[in-house]
Amino acid sequence: MSRASYPHAPMSVRVRLTRVGSKKNPIWRVVVSDQRSPRDGRFIEAIGHYNPQTEPSTIRIDEERLQHWLARGAQPTGTVKQLVKAYAKGSGEPESASTTAALMRHDSVTIAISASVSRLNSAGSDAATRSKSGRLAMTPYLTTS
Repeated sequence: MSRASYPHAPMSVRVRLTRVGSKKNPIWRVVVSDQRSPRDGRFIEAIGHYNPQTEPSTIRIDEERLQHWLARGAQPTGTVKQLVKAYAKGSGEPESASTTAALMRHDSVTIAISASVSRLNSAGSDAATRSKSGRLAMTPYLTTS
């Protein structure tokens, strides 16, 4: 039986980063794309951008379009989840409940990770929040004091 006779499965859509910066100049777009597309290849829609070189990092995400795609089953990558959390924290506005709920649906280990990180933070371990270069890690579950 040929593959063409099977009913078409829905496409797997991801919210992920694509690189647009030049050599040694990483600038990223937050895009919605088919998971089969290459990293810097075709995408459905660009919904934001991220520049890690500025101090502090520049993060812009169209939250309305992100909600639109998450409601339709798009799955954010781990990095995009971290950026959304950092964007909500950095903008001074509380993250919308629907964004939080949508991200929680796509991350089944959030509770376990946040529990273990809170234990590390309560123990006073700075290694959990700092990278080798001394910069704060962009893990959304860590709280710094």
